[in-house]
Amino acid sequence: MAAKQFLKILTIGNSFTDCLACCFPDVVASAGCGLLWDRASHSGCELHRHWSYIEFEERDPAARLYQEPRVKLRDILRRESWDIVTIQQGGRESWRQELYQPYASNIYAHIRKYAPQAEVVIQQTWAYRADDPHLMPGSPWGFDQEGHFERLTAAYRKLASELGLRIIPVGCAVQLARREQSVPFQNYDPALLAELHWPDLPPQAGSLVGRIWWQKDENGRLRMLRDTIHLNVRGQYLQACVWFAFLYGRPVSEIKFVPDGIADADAAFLRGIAQRAVDGFEQVGIRRTGEDETLRSEAERQD
Repeated sequence: MAAKQFLKILTIGNSFTDCLACCFPDVVASAGCGLLWDRASHSGCELHRHWSYIEFEERDPAARLYQEPRVKLRDILRRESWDIVTIQQGGRESWRQELYQPYASNIYAHIRKYAPQAEVVIQQTWAYRADDPHLMPGSPWGFDQEGHFERLTAAYRKLASELGLRIIPVGCAVQLARREQSVPFQNYDPALLAELHWPDLPPQAGSLVGRIWWQKDENGRLRMLRDTIHLNVRGQYLQACVWFAFLYGRPVSEIKFVPDGIADADAAFLRGIAQRAVDGFEQVGIRRTGEDETLRSEAERQD
């Protein structure tokens, strides 16, 4: 892939793409590159929900369900000559292959209809932190963090193969960092949470996803809150480095930005992981000539 100096990127996603705001613009700028980035997001939004919003917008001329002030997704797609438009599954459904289609194909066709010049790319999301209730023994999901990662990776690869799209391997990078960092996250007994009092917290060293903190509730009492699914600053930096190396086709050695709260040595480790993930992740194929026209015709039948 040829190195890029400037990119216009639109992300159709949720908080798992919105978290790029923490580090991605600074990472790009520190490497001497340019970025125009816009978002078409809804919190927690899965592929099926995005498609339901698009369908409603296309049926109702007055419907505008994206951004503030509200606009149609088609108008966001036509607003700029986007180089890249990204899609992804919602975190809750990332491991369930049966919930990707036909929604992803329909969204892809909608993008191709209104932004035919753009490359559509998939962001691979990540496995939740090991202390997430869905990944604990006895949960309905029935698998641990490695099981979550294996299933979501298989689902994203299947989608990429069906649509002939490249994958930004963020989930791969997160899992690789978890396996290779010198201080891995150590899970704790969930019963510990009920025994702690401010300002004590469970151990969180080595975490790339999630955080636990104290916060006042509406009655002025301090409550312990827990997030086990979103990237923290280490994970956000890793994500930004993966996106830069993947989309700009440039080495992470060009990145000079290191966010506050991350030691220089740890930042270097995360950049190295990002490069290895991008270099080592096997892509599954490229769309064949004529398939775009077929999918675009399918989208037109939805109008």
